[in-house]
Amino acid sequence: MRILLATRNAKKLVELRRITAAAGLDGVEILGLADVPEFPEAPETGATFAANALAKARDAAAATGLPAVADDSGITVDALNGMPGIFSARWSGRHGEDEANLQLLLGQTADVPDGRRGAAFVCAAALVTPDAAADAAFDGEGDVPGRTVVHGTWRGTLLRAPRGANGFGYDPVFAPEGSDRSSAELSAEEKDAASHRGLALRALVPHLQALAARG
Repeated sequence: MRILLATRNAKKLVELRRITAAAGLDGVEILGLADVPEFPEAPETGATFAANALAKARDAAAATGLPAVADDSGITVDALNGMPGIFSARWSGRHGEDEANLQLLLGQTADVPDGRRGAAFVCAAALVTPDAAADAAFDGEGDVPGRTVVHGTWRGTLLRAPRGANGFGYDPVFAPEGSDRSSAELSAEEKDAASHRGLALRALVPHLQALAARG
């Protein structure tokens, strides 16, 4: 069975593929958006991580006829009342400008004392089947078979300067709870074991396995 990971972020795709592979998915071929014909993608206008993840997965499943997994994730900073949140990838004004986003966040929190620099990475991951994508009830409040959303949260502290080169996005300025290293100083295996995406993707694995078993 083929399952589409709906992301154009090459580093995130590598991470998502690595996590699902380590979870022992059998009989599943993981594709990325570069492996399928291009299709119109709606802008991320949802008010929550879950809404954005669902919209991306639905678009991908409807356009390709494949079960699709999408995630929406970002960093929430306590001193900024949970922001950047869903705006993390475009915090500086343009989507995907990692360095500009990171530097803006550090500037905004420069005078926040050490005791108030709590932060968290948050991820919502959605699985949508083609049948669910076509269901008229998809946008309603009830349950739709073939539509699943899971969440992962990784608590830590916002650092004052970037450290490490193993991650992307805000990884260099995030120190997980119980660690004296930034997320970007962790090995891939260490990060996957504790990260928000690792938690969310592993929670999706039973649903992916059930889907693969049905063929």
